[in-house]
Amino acid sequence: MSTLTEAAPPEADEPPARPPRKRGRLVPYWLLLPGILWLLVFFALPLVYQASTSVQTGSLEEGYKVTWHFATYWDALGDYWPQFLRSVLYAGAATILCLLLGYPLAYLIAFRAGRWRNLILVLVIAPFFTSFLIRTLAWKTILADGGPVVGALNNLHLLDVTNWLGATDGDRVLATPLAVVCGLTYNFLPFMILPLYTSLERIDGRLHEAAGDLYARPSTTFRKVTFPLSMPGVVSGTLLTFIPAAGDYVNADLLGSTDTRMVGNVIQTQFLRILDYPTAAALSFILMAAILLMVTFYIRKAGTEDLV
Repeated sequence: MSTLTEAAPPEADEPPARPPRKRGRLVPYWLLLPGILWLLVFFALPLVYQASTSVQTGSLEEGYKVTWHFATYWDALGDYWPQFLRSVLYAGAATILCLLLGYPLAYLIAFRAGRWRNLILVLVIAPFFTSFLIRTLAWKTILADGGPVVGALNNLHLLDVTNWLGATDGDRVLATPLAVVCGLTYNFLPFMILPLYTSLERIDGRLHEAAGDLYARPSTTFRKVTFPLSMPGVVSGTLLTFIPAAGDYVNADLLGSTDTRMVGNVIQTQFLRILDYPTAAALSFILMAAILLMVTFYIRKAGTEDLV
């Protein structure tokens, strides 16, 4: 006998997969559009305008015209190089002080604060609750002649050392380089502490335990484990401190004197008082280029680009 079997009906072909919608792929770009427009309107366009201003000639009464007068840059650098050098020195000193003061505090918050961590963090950012101008003016009272700070420095004979270094003048602290550096350090210290804390807080505590199991002393653990792993916070903190400090003019204006003027004070004077817009724009671009070169060199030497 022969067995008849029915052939199974042919299966229907599966529909081809639909290609992803082009509209969905454009969503990230639409989300980026507001930020890009913001940068173009409030960053790129002002830079282009200032660049054109720096190569203009003329006066406020006659008007300014673009004549590609690049000699303005050489004249500005030749006339105001002491202010540029002073800005770098003051910003560098303030950055070093912020690192020396901020690292132990950030370490304490990350590893030892316990339940007090949030409170200490609030205290760190508490200066931001008041105006930058008010915080700086407060230092005029703190460093005033005959005040407690000057008295303590006199009693400890530290003013003799600062006078020898050229940071103070006699028995005065106000209107000296030391006062300007103190103001910069105080105002920008939170910008150092917060990145350091974020970087330290990410370190796995088991690494410290492993170093202890290998009989490493606390100083060796810090030197071999903690500090290298916190380098992203060190780099970002020093950048966030040095860059605004180098262009600051409020501290030098309120806490310093004519002998402690920074390049920011010169730019402000050229823009608002002398009304020499080409020179002011040229000074701004020289400062920006100098900071960019120093930051690029620093990041390469630091050996990390993983900024917090």
